[in-house]
Amino acid sequence: MRAFVTGATGWIGSAVVDELISTGHQVIGLARSDRAEQALAAKGADVLRGDLDDLASLRRGAAQADAVIHLANKHDWGNPAESDRSERAAVQTLGDALAGTDRPFVVAAPLSGLVEGGSATEDDVSPAIGPDSNRGGSENLALDYVAQGVRTVITRFAPSVHGRGDWGFVDFLTTAAREQGVSGYVGDGSAAWSAVHRDDAARLIRLGMEQAPAGTRLHVVAEEAVTTKAIAEAIGRSLGLPVDSVAPQHATAHFGVVGSFFASTMTASSDATRRLLSWEPTGPTLLADIDAGA
Repeated sequence: MRAFVTGATGWIGSAVVDELISTGHQVIGLARSDRAEQALAAKGADVLRGDLDDLASLRRGAAQADAVIHLANKHDWGNPAESDRSERAAVQTLGDALAGTDRPFVVAAPLSGLVEGGSATEDDVSPAIGPDSNRGGSENLALDYVAQGVRTVITRFAPSVHGRGDWGFVDFLTTAAREQGVSGYVGDGSAAWSAVHRDDAARLIRLGMEQAPAGTRLHVVAEEAVTTKAIAEAIGRSLGLPVDSVAPQHATAHFGVVGSFFASTMTASSDATRRLLSWEPTGPTLLADIDAGA
């Protein structure tokens, strides 16, 4: 297939591009800078200049492709409403461009906010509906396009997509530990996160594009639950720092923008995903990666 990938030079997107090219697919990568364009071209991908606010570039990319993989997000922690607006507009633009084609439309989504007090399953429907909801309700909006002849596949990512050079949430936690001189966890540390190695995530995205039926929700999850205390202890070991509890009311001051996430349980099962696509994660665990200094 010829796949149009947004977020093609991001932490997850760059691994997806490598996975696609290595398995014989062609890639059109969205690039918003000269540096991104050069990185994609060096991998053998075609490049389309643009960004999430350049909706014309999104339409051009979708028109040139056999599949669309939408991974980009502004992640503007200071202005979440802008991130939500941009995400909804991008999904609507791409969905409109694919309507009536039966082409795959793989859309990234978070696990956060799906269920309270337990692990989410692929059958759990996102409560985010409408432009004023989390991520602009983009998951449900994308699924609406199934009725319009689009093979929408939702990929819900574990909060930690880890690997060597990780610049995701665990990097935020590691930076906070260095700055504070202590590797912290919130409260009693019983909150837990799901996790997946970046290479396993990229392989699942490719399998979803190739095989998943329209309307499928996939959980990009290798480890269902790793406690936040265990994560903090691994960071402490890696950095040679003490480990201690941080009171919930001080979480944001200690950890920064990731504080509220680290205080929350964000876990999910991937049993149905594994059965559907015969996907079996093989990468290192989150704690093994942290211990190795990844």
